[in-house]
Order: sequence, then C-alpha cells, then structure tokens
Amino acid sequence: MPLARRLTLGDAVAIGLGSMIGAGVFAVWAPAIGAAGSGLLIALAIAAVVAYGNATASAQLAAAHPVAGGTYAYARAEIGPWWGFVAGWSFVIGKIASCAAMAMTFAAYAAPAGWQVPVAAAAVAALAVVNCFGVTRTALLTRILVVCSLLGIAVAVGFGLGAAPTAAPGPLPDATAYGVLQGAGLLFFAFAGYARIATMGEEVVDPSKTIPRAIVLALGGAVVVYTLVCVAVVLVLGGDAIRSMAPLVDLLDAAGASAWAPVIRVAAAAASLGALLALLTGIGRTTLAMARESDVPRFLAKIDERHHVPQRAEIMIAVIVIAIVMFADLRGAIGFSSFGVLLYYFIANAAAFRQTGPARRYPRALQVIGALGCLVLVVTLPALASAIGAGVVLLGVGYRMLRLRLARV
Repeated sequence: MPLARRLTLGDAVAIGLGSMIGAGVFAVWAPAIGAAGSGLLIALAIAAVVAYGNATASAQLAAAHPVAGGTYAYARAEIGPWWGFVAGWSFVIGKIASCAAMAMTFAAYAAPAGWQVPVAAAAVAALAVVNCFGVTRTALLTRILVVCSLLGIAVAVGFGLGAAPTAAPGPLPDATAYGVLQGAGLLFFAFAGYARIATMGEEVVDPSKTIPRAIVLALGGAVVVYTLVCVAVVLVLGGDAIRSMAPLVDLLDAAGASAWAPVIRVAAAAASLGALLALLTGIGRTTLAMARESDVPRFLAKIDERHHVPQRAEIMIAVIVIAIVMFADLRGAIGFSSFGVLLYYFIANAAAFRQTGPARRYPRALQVIGALGCLVLVVTLPALASAIGAGVVLLGVGYRMLRLRLARV
C-alpha cells in the first residue's frame, strides 16, 4: 500500500525547519565553541557550504525519485543496492542518536532536576503516538512548534545583540584548522534536518517541484537563524558558553533580561520537540523503505490501513530511542549522529553526481563540494564517536551479508 500524498510546500518547509532549528540552536553551541573557539563563525560557514552542497544533491535526487526512503532509495536506483543500504543504515543510526539528543535537550530545559531522563523518555513515547495517528497531524504540530521556537529565539537574539556593546564575554579558545573543521562537523549536526523532507517523497503533493523548493527554503531559513544566534552568543557569552547547557538562557542572564528566561525555556522545549517529531517521522519512512527491500526485517514494512503510516517502524524506533536516553549523554549523541549523517550525505552526493539528462538540476561541482566536505568533516569528529559509528555501520553490513547468504541457500 502506498503512503498518502497530503503534505504541501508549507508543511514540508515546516518539517525541515523543525528538524534543523531544534537541533542546532539549543544543543550544539557548547561543543562547537569548545572545538572551534574563535573560529566559530568560520566553522558555521563551512558547515553551511557543505550543507548546501548536500541539500542540492538531495533536492535533485528527490525530484527524480519521489518515493519514501531518501538517499536509501536514491542510491539503490543510481549506484546500486549496497550503496543504498549503507546510506539508509547510516541515516537510521545517526538520526536515532539525534532523536536521543533532542529528547535530552527538551528535558534539560523543561524538566525539574532529577526528572530529566523520565521526561525525555515520556516525550519520545508521546510523539511516537502522534506519528502513529497520521502525517497531517505531524505537520500541523510541527508548524506550531516551529513558530514557538522562532519567537523565543527572536527574544534571545534581540536582547543579546542589544547588550553586546556593554557585554564582557569570556575569552574564546584560540582557533586551529583542525578545531575549526571539528566544529564544522559538529555544527553540521544542526543543518541535517532538510533530509527529513526528502525521506517523505511519497507523502508530498507534486514532489518533483515541492521537495527541491522546500529543501532550499528550509536550509536558507536555518542559516539565517543560526548566524544571528551565533553572533549573539559569541558577543555576549564568548568562551563562557562552553560550560553552558542552556546557552540562550545564560545569554538573557548576561544581558540583564533574566525575567524572559521562562520564554526561552518554553521555546527551547518547543524547538526540541519539533525536531524530535520530524526526526522520528523521517527515520520511520527510511525504515519502511529498507523493510520493503528486506534490508531490515520485513515485519516493519506494514502500513496502517486507517492512518497510512508505518506504525510498526515508528514504535520500534521509539523503543530504541528511549533505551538510548536511559544511558547516553548529549555530547556523545551529537558526535555519533554527525558521523552517520555525514556518511549518508557522502553517498547522496555520489548518487547525484551520476545523474544525467533531465534529472540534472545543479552543477556537478556542488556534489563534489558536498562529498569532499563530508569526508573532511567526518575524519575530524571526536575519535570515540567515529569509532562507535564505524562499528555500528560494519555491524549493519554484516547483517545484510548474512541475510543475502541465507537467501541463496
């Protein structure tokens, strides 16, 4: 049974923004500043350029292959099943880590001390239930959450930039080339939300036109928001942000606007929930596509006849994310997520590079920039995150090799 086409351009842009804004603004500044130091803006620019190359590759592929599954489906069609599997597996494991990071970020802002873990787990469970009742409900809730988060960010940036001339920010660590690239790799985690749009190719109205436009619009909006927040954080907090778990709340404190802190906490919670909701939706669709090809158990390919969503995949993913929330930490989740996502987009660029004729919408140079950028950034990520990521990817490859061998017996 195919999925129903119900999402408009506005819905798709909202889902992309919900993924990116929640991920970046409220979770990534401390580790990124710790890595890039005074080169933070350069790191942000590098991440944005690599993300743009990847976004155009995703848009070009999505226009030619308007089906669920994102680069898993695109790479299978363009360069072969094994490439598609590695892309899909990398996406699923990276974005499951992102879900855990967003749930923990939500709880850090919204839960009282000592209750962060159960609140994070409850948030995952609640949003999985929303997803199980249909994609139009998902899109509507995402729109509401994105508006709330943007209003809160506007308050923080407004007060921060207003206080910048008289602020006394902490000194930033000196920038090194390696540190700037590592910072860009961590910041890339924040830009990766546009892939959620591409994974929903079976549910978007007129996908060959809507998906490319939505990806570029969502990414452009996120770049503007990140740049404003980055400038405000650097000018007001500087190196002090490295130790902050809630940098925009600390930004208001430093600007003498502590009374507005509850607004930021509500906005941060809304943004994190918006990102978590969109991420859960995207992973479910890629898992559905992989299950259809038996690259994960076919049990997960079932689509609910009433709500037209892959409920079994949604429930399984939610259970795994809750388990990670119980044991992982935020910084480790961000590094692991970046590893999976960068590998996924490297394959997306390789697949788009092979497209010819009417399917080609962007210069091949953009795919070269995107692919090389992914390779450079992935090797600068924290060693532990990269080692774990590589191990999990190899585990997935081993599973597929075993399945294919058993199928031939």
